[in-house]
Amino acid sequence: MVSPPHEAMHRIFQHDPGLFSRVSRFLGVDIPTPVKATALPTDLTEANPVERRVDTLLRLETADQGPYLLAVEAQGKKHPDKPASWAYYTAYLWTKYRLPTALLVVCQDHATAKWAQQPVSCGPPQLPTLTVQPLVAGPHNMPVITDPEEARADLVLASLAAITHAAEPDVDAILKALSTALRDAPEDVAKPLVEFTAQGLAKRPAKNLWRNLVAVDLSFYKSYLAEEVRDEVRAAVRDEVRNEVRDEVRDEVRDEVRDEVRDEVRDEVRDEVRDEVRGEVRDEARAESRAEDILLILEQRGLGISEDVRSRITHCTDPELLRHWLARAVTVPKAEEVFEDA
Repeated sequence: MVSPPHEAMHRIFQHDPGLFSRVSRFLGVDIPTPVKATALPTDLTEANPVERRVDTLLRLETADQGPYLLAVEAQGKKHPDKPASWAYYTAYLWTKYRLPTALLVVCQDHATAKWAQQPVSCGPPQLPTLTVQPLVAGPHNMPVITDPEEARADLVLASLAAITHAAEPDVDAILKALSTALRDAPEDVAKPLVEFTAQGLAKRPAKNLWRNLVAVDLSFYKSYLAEEVRDEVRAAVRDEVRNEVRDEVRDEVRDEVRDEVRDEVRDEVRDEVRDEVRGEVRDEARAESRAEDILLILEQRGLGISEDVRSRITHCTDPELLRHWLARAVTVPKAEEVFEDA
């Protein structure tokens, strides 16, 4: 996934193609200012399954030296495969367009910049054949622009300075100078530079400073930074709503699952309950039969049976107790004495 700093480091040259000639003096070369610039397709894929794309490709025309191509690569870290890719880019572009081809690599840390500017040859030591040595812009050679007037003189260069020094201690002073210089710039000039700078800073601590500076100094605090803030708020609100919805859905699913499970186990439980109830009914029937036997014996013996005695016997459900009463009913002189010693 392409990162915001990656995009900012090369797209700023699309925004202002003349920036390369102004940057070149810091790289130890003298590149004429272009009189015309054209953005070219960045897809360098040939008729094979390997996709190759350069980050930014410009055709620059100069008054004295004619046209040439500028390929701009944003490099965030060392990668052993990159020199071969760069060699492919330059050779392919030279072959396709038949124009001199320059390669600029933009970095944000000293180690990557030092690695990128080392010449790499594709042949053995005694036969270098093709050597790749790109121009490299990074914190080691880009100017530290801390004067608002200097920043105002070249706003795009000041933005690139902030991007390439994003991890350096000087970046705070650069950002303050740039935000001050942008106060008087037209919105159509300042707005893209605010975005490029914000993208280049990514998630580094300086990003918060830049956000605060443009929020205070610039009335058009919106677009990339505003969208970023909006996204942060949206993410927070989304989490809150997600928790609320989760509780609602949990209740709904619990009811649904409860209904599903109820239907699934109803037949199972029905068989279990049928066995339980059958046992209970069987016990009740035995109790009723034994109670009837007790009353029958008392009646056959000619003993008077009061309603209290009858009720107590017929409402008893304890099998052992009824058995005891049945045994006493055979010998007691009075029906009430059935309950004695119970």
